[in-house]
Amino acid sequence: MTWVLGPPPTTVRGPRVLNSGKNRRSEPGTPWYVHPGLRGRGETRQAGHGRVAGFAALAATFLLAGCGGGEERQDVDEVERTYPMEIVTSEFPTRQRLAERTQLRIGVRNDGDRPIPDLAVTISLSGPEGRNSLEPFSIRVPDPNLAVPDRPVWILESGFPQLAGADEAAGATTANQKTFAFGELPPGETLSAVWEVTPVRTGDWRLTYQVDAGLFGKAKAETPDGNVPLGSFAVRISDEPTQTRVDGQGNVVPIPAGGAQPNDTSGSSNG
Repeated sequence: MTWVLGPPPTTVRGPRVLNSGKNRRSEPGTPWYVHPGLRGRGETRQAGHGRVAGFAALAATFLLAGCGGGEERQDVDEVERTYPMEIVTSEFPTRQRLAERTQLRIGVRNDGDRPIPDLAVTISLSGPEGRNSLEPFSIRVPDPNLAVPDRPVWILESGFPQLAGADEAAGATTANQKTFAFGELPPGETLSAVWEVTPVRTGDWRLTYQVDAGLFGKAKAETPDGNVPLGSFAVRISDEPTQTRVDGQGNVVPIPAGGAQPNDTSGSSNG
């Protein structure tokens, strides 16, 4: 048999598959190179076309695998149902001072006969600046020159939120950083959560919260009067110096700027 130098490498435009664990993605327009090498006369072209077809079929398989069509929806396990609950504790001081730690307390009781699948509390400042912020105790400053436009009004202390009376952190953070998930709440049980925060920005603010029975909107929470369980606090943060007094043991102790007052649970908020 006579051997001759074959044609230059055949270039086939097709997807290049990038392997990254379970998910694969394709990058269009990346060449596949098929090297015929030294070929025998007469059977060269058939072999070359066979290899090209094989590579094309393999690329198509990877491309379909990377489309994500087989991924399971995250809300598939959440049952569409309404769960009765009641807010039994809702406290946050309405008058606060800069750098003076304080606590937000929210307690929720399951009034139904089924477990609440994943009790979640969403916290946000009201108004456009609060709603647009990604953080629960922050506002978004509309300044295009800021690399990080979110600015805290309160700083959430490390290890919080916690369950009342516990020393460990609770309330897992979710994809929405403003939402804290506390897990299942059995019938008749009460969950009391505490957020310890430090005010760092003066002004008049309205802090809002809403309680849900799940994370995906199918499990809905409802109060005894048929409303969504939510509320808000009108808070003034001042830069006045902390007032002190001498207690019965001769110790100098701070005088709180303002007691925790019952909040507005009507669902109204500024903005």
